[in-house]
Amino acid sequence: MSAVVVRLANAVAAALNSEPLAPGLVAVREYMPLFDLGKIGADAQVIVSPGGLVVTPVSRSHAHFDFSVEISVQRRVSHEDTDQIDAMFGLVERIEDRLRQKELDSMPEAQWIGSEHEPFMPVEHLERMSVFTAVMTITYRVRRQTG
Repeated sequence: MSAVVVRLANAVAAALNSEPLAPGLVAVREYMPLFDLGKIGADAQVIVSPGGLVVTPVSRSHAHFDFSVEISVQRRVSHEDTDQIDAMFGLVERIEDRLRQKELDSMPEAQWIGSEHEPFMPVEHLERMSVFTAVMTITYRVRRQTG
């Protein structure tokens, strides 16, 4: 059986692919969220990667297991084309909207508890390589016995 965080990353990728976020866009589950910036193309890439785990005791026999996944969104853009960059911010927002407070079909025991985007877009990727990059962390809680 796969680790919980791996199953979660697969479930998040499946949720993102359940309805098209953009024509031809497919979220994939990988371990390396950031590709070689020089090889990023004109098509958006969405990569879902297993993240971390925070365990908080709830009782002697139960704990909250807060698993995170990292979602990377990248596309080559012109740093002067605000319409392209605006469209990418729209895609990032649609991804977060798709996951926020929604049950994952293939992992209903995981409850969404938060999303983070910090920094929202590393400006150096845009300046140096003309690549839009956004990385968000989505956290889900899974309650299970500790013993």
